[in-house]
Amino acid sequence: MGVAGTGKTTIGPLLADRLGVPYAEGDDFHPAANIAKMTAGTPLTDEDRWPWLDAIGAWAHERGGLGGVVSSSALKRSYRDRLRAAAPGLVFLHLTGDRALIEERMSHRQGHFMPTALLDSQFATLQPLQPDEAGVSVDVAGGPEEIADRAARALAASDGVRSADPAPTG
Repeated sequence: MGVAGTGKTTIGPLLADRLGVPYAEGDDFHPAANIAKMTAGTPLTDEDRWPWLDAIGAWAHERGGLGGVVSSSALKRSYRDRLRAAAPGLVFLHLTGDRALIEERMSHRQGHFMPTALLDSQFATLQPLQPDEAGVSVDVAGGPEEIADRAARALAASDGVRSADPAPTG
């Protein structure tokens, strides 16, 4: 989870490889109307997000007991609660970082529908993981391999996630 530009699409597959589980790209679960809105620079509403979150939750539910990594912004507690309702064993990896670093990385992305102009709305919406939520936060400074290694170590050290028995991660 995390705001646009934190590297969810880059780190997710690397983490899945380290955990030996499949990866699903969260953006692939968006209905076409959501992608059109974001491409036009219009932030999504909660109503826009519910079907998307439900589709991600269904994928995570199917992976219950097997493990998997799926990327999703999951910026609000209510979004994470909805995902956990579908897949109670879900553990979140919150990719965090300095706004300037994230904006710099976003400005170099090619072929992605999310414009840098929506970054402020992402940060305004973000509700970081709370102490009662299963998950860990990892800073995105450094290269992808380094971040994925830090993420795997943090998840392995957290309650509920063991490398031999990985829980679904979002």
